[in-house]
Amino acid sequence: MKYEFIAVDIQNEFAAKGGKFYSPKPSIVFLNKTLFPFFKKHTIKINEIISDYRQPRPGDGGDGCYPGEWGYQSLIPDNLRKSLWIKCMNSPIWIRKYIGIKSKKPGLPYPDSNAFGKWIEKNIGKPNEIIPVIFGLTIDCCVLSVIQEFKWRGFKSIIIKEAIDHASGKEKDKNAVLNKTAINWWAKVMKWNEFIKTIK
Repeated sequence: MKYEFIAVDIQNEFAAKGGKFYSPKPSIVFLNKTLFPFFKKHTIKINEIISDYRQPRPGDGGDGCYPGEWGYQSLIPDNLRKSLWIKCMNSPIWIRKYIGIKSKKPGLPYPDSNAFGKWIEKNIGKPNEIIPVIFGLTIDCCVLSVIQEFKWRGFKSIIIKEAIDHASGKEKDKNAVLNKTAINWWAKVMKWNEFIKTIK
């Protein structure tokens, strides 16, 4: 089995001071100091899922991640990106007309599970060939939605514990989600040192 790495919502709006949905998050320090250097050293590319959260978004009043603006920009170095998927709700299957296009007014969100599945097959692979390694923001929301979608498609995903955070940025809240919910049914949670040992 091979590993494919998938980053979720590591955008300025969520991950950098001044972002509309920002709170300090330890995982960002880990990504910059440990994970990204590891990827560069081993020439590993990242599949990235980001958000276009412009209104209209029925059911969610949040408004941000405007394409072309600072908040939309990713912290993933350009030379590490393998592929890109853009979503407009928590779940990655929700897309819309003109998603990610700065000059166009976005349409209403709608689910397209088939389109997301085609992106997975093209850029990540099939469940009997690939183990997705998922990280990013946040374990109580968008990362959770992503690992659920992969589970339904038959993948056995891994989450790197140090590379995820709760929306609050608080360790106790992250641990509450990891320890008191069914997260391990959706994906296996591993510490970085443990994961490194498994791939050597």
